[in-house]
Amino acid sequence: MVVALGLAACGQDTRPFVGNPGRNARRLAVPFAIRLAVMPATAAVLEPDQARILADALTEGLLAQDVPAVTTDAPLPLDWRLTVEPDSTGAMLRPRFVLRDADGVEQGVVDGVAVPATLWRTTPALRQTASVAVPQVLRLLLSVRASQAAATPGALTATPQRVRFLPVRGAPGDGAQALASRMREFMSNQGWVVQDAAEGAAYGLTAEVRITPPRNNEQTVDLQWIVTRRDGEELGRVVQVEAVPAGRLDRFWGDVAYVAAEQATGGVIQIIRNATTPTR
Repeated sequence: MVVALGLAACGQDTRPFVGNPGRNARRLAVPFAIRLAVMPATAAVLEPDQARILADALTEGLLAQDVPAVTTDAPLPLDWRLTVEPDSTGAMLRPRFVLRDADGVEQGVVDGVAVPATLWRTTPALRQTASVAVPQVLRLLLSVRASQAAATPGALTATPQRVRFLPVRGAPGDGAQALASRMREFMSNQGWVVQDAAEGAAYGLTAEVRITPPRNNEQTVDLQWIVTRRDGEELGRVVQVEAVPAGRLDRFWGDVAYVAAEQATGGVIQIIRNATTPTR
């Protein structure tokens, strides 16, 4: 399935969204109504004191981002849980951060950065692991909360729908980051949890960008959002093509990324709905 769309306002150098981040921005700014229990990662090939160092570093980082977090071995009944599970590949160890709700239902997974097994237990490595993971965990929390806010009351108790977002390819300037960030926001607002890890995700989503060389002071942007099944089989594409002033996207994408993701979200979701639901 291919959905063709134009990039409205792509060729304009105005910034209509400055000062107006969207109707969901205020909702996302509301403090978290849950407490996150960060569990010391004794299962992650760590001694108790080492597990505590990692958990405390995660907690400190989350608190700095205004997430109510606490390091504890005994979470309260309504606490959400963040656990660390190891994924060993011989000489390297990749920590996985698993988010579960108060009922123990997995809500999402963050894959940490691989660390040499010989360094994994050292305090600097544990603190660096936490530093890298905190913004990813925060992004996952925001995605889960936004998806729940967009879901129907009956859907709030169900396992959330998850899509794995793969890196954007071919975008110059800050295009890869801007397009990914905007698409994550719009997908979350439609009830989807967007994560980097493959675990638990029924679908994958990425984007490819091709920009022609300048001609008559213009360039053509071919932006394709590609939806895949979890086994990698392509299900469809949302295609957006537009002419822009030459060099317009060399550095900053700004409102272009916003408009592109906003317009493409409906097509991405339609492709997923048209697909056969995979067995979980």
